[in-house]
Amino acid sequence: MAPPSWRQRHHTLLQALLSRGPLAEPDFRALFTAVSDRDPATHQQLFNDTLLKINKDLAYLQFELRACINQYDGMVYYGVVNNIADEESKLGTKYSVPQIAFYKGLLEAIVQEAGNDGSITSIDALNVRLDNQVAVLDGSQDSQSRLPSSIKNFSMSQKEKTLDELIRDRWLSYTATGKIGLGTRSFLDLRSWFRGNDIPSCVVCNEACIKASSCPNEGCDVRIHEYCLKKKFSQRKASRACPSCGTGWPCQDGEGEADEVNEPGEEDLASPANHPSRKKRSRVKAELVEENDIAGPSTEVPRTRRTLRSAKAEAVEADQEASSTAASQPGRGSKRRKK
Repeated sequence: MAPPSWRQRHHTLLQALLSRGPLAEPDFRALFTAVSDRDPATHQQLFNDTLLKINKDLAYLQFELRACINQYDGMVYYGVVNNIADEESKLGTKYSVPQIAFYKGLLEAIVQEAGNDGSITSIDALNVRLDNQVAVLDGSQDSQSRLPSSIKNFSMSQKEKTLDELIRDRWLSYTATGKIGLGTRSFLDLRSWFRGNDIPSCVVCNEACIKASSCPNEGCDVRIHEYCLKKKFSQRKASRACPSCGTGWPCQDGEGEADEVNEPGEEDLASPANHPSRKKRSRVKAELVEENDIAGPSTEVPRTRRTLRSAKAEAVEADQEASSTAASQPGRGSKRRKK
């Protein structure tokens, strides 16, 4: 049997993305390896050329195989997106008009969240109004009465059901704090919407800042993604200051001086093999685990515990004897003085 052609392999990649949805970068690269028998880590040029060829074929249909970063976890995802938003493309969605209006309201509430956290609570999500998302042809005072009944009668239970569907379909997501944020598909599909609606962009990667850190200087509007901050300030000699106003940028949660001390230099980054001490620690740890597995349950642990207990008991007895001796010495001294 003849091996599959590259066009067939391209079709397999696209079919997997369309059926599974956006894939994290490790999963997508593993899929590429399974389809092409080539590891992207060692065949990066082939990987890039394959994506270019796929996008060249998809351009005729106004589709694109795109990569994005999930701003909540910093991971790269790959997915297929529609590059044109017209009335015909809207026919392909499974969501109803009020559900789409509800999603638009959630989207605006998330991107306009004042804390730069890029998320809202479930209560705030359910309280989003739909009537603001429906275009009314004129501005007359009775425009509310002419809203579609599906919009006016969209109940709280319907909102809860739609919210669950949007999270399941990865248009929305639960953040690490349990709030509602944008999902991977939103980051993939809404890149042009972010730019068209003047969403502030990161000064490092130029992508929209949904979850980001702001400059400590209130008069400066610079915003940077947390993963871009780590990249920008990762070098030892890098000045930890705002690139616009020069204000010192505070450390983020999880960052510390220990991270800066252990930051690898350029030579270490250039060659992953230059970590003998790390490898040695890993080897020693593996040998210890292997020895413990071979030996099985050891009887030394109880003996060690008994030794510790006896040593502790001896220390207590010694303290008690010292205390009693110290207490008896003044009495003998006073007797001698009386004599």
